[in-house]
Amino acid sequence: MNDLELTGRARSHVVELQDPRCALHYEAIASFLAMRDAAAAEGIQLAARSSFRDFDTQLTIWNRKWSGERPILDRQGQVLPREKLSDAETVEAILAWSAIPGGSRHHWGSDVDVIDAAAVPEGYAVQLVPAEYAPDGIFARLNAWLDANAQFYGFFRPYRTDRGGVSPEPWHLSYLPVSGPALESLSLSTLRQVLEASSIAGKPHVLARLPEIYTRFLLAIDGPG
Repeated sequence: MNDLELTGRARSHVVELQDPRCALHYEAIASFLAMRDAAAAEGIQLAARSSFRDFDTQLTIWNRKWSGERPILDRQGQVLPREKLSDAETVEAILAWSAIPGGSRHHWGSDVDVIDAAAVPEGYAVQLVPAEYAPDGIFARLNAWLDANAQFYGFFRPYRTDRGGVSPEPWHLSYLPVSGPALESLSLSTLRQVLEASSIAGKPHVLARLPEIYTRFLLAIDGPG
């Protein structure tokens, strides 16, 4: 991928799918559909809640959280009062659940957030919180199935455990043949250039912490296996 694709400023590397509805890197499609079909054979309806996300969408998410228009959660998934947080605390809290624009794995088309649509009760609003994937959660069966099978299709969970960066996201899958090279290609200098030219809220605080953010929130992931 080139720098525009790596940072979500181009979508020339992704293809839109209708079933399930999502956008993925063209190299990830066959494996994702094969995994979808295998899950369906066991009664699991693998659906994407989020797949490719461009730079502008990530920027909107970030700025809405900064302004308080969108909830900011702590690492346990509880809502934090934006008005009581300092700017530095706000950056830290947003990063626990949302990547900085330009630094999201969703820009690559390799990463997808999944649910089991067949397990969602009527009238239930999916929240994408760890409790839903816990042993007594609505997606417990999906979680166990992914544990046993995702690796056979080239997928792993980069945020399976808390490494002091992104909070655990059991719904987040990454297609290693694409995301591995992408992670190696995205440089700190490229990320800095993109953010300097952007309208990201809290820019001085983000840029001041960028080397730490790059290491702690981008590189500190669970590897495959």
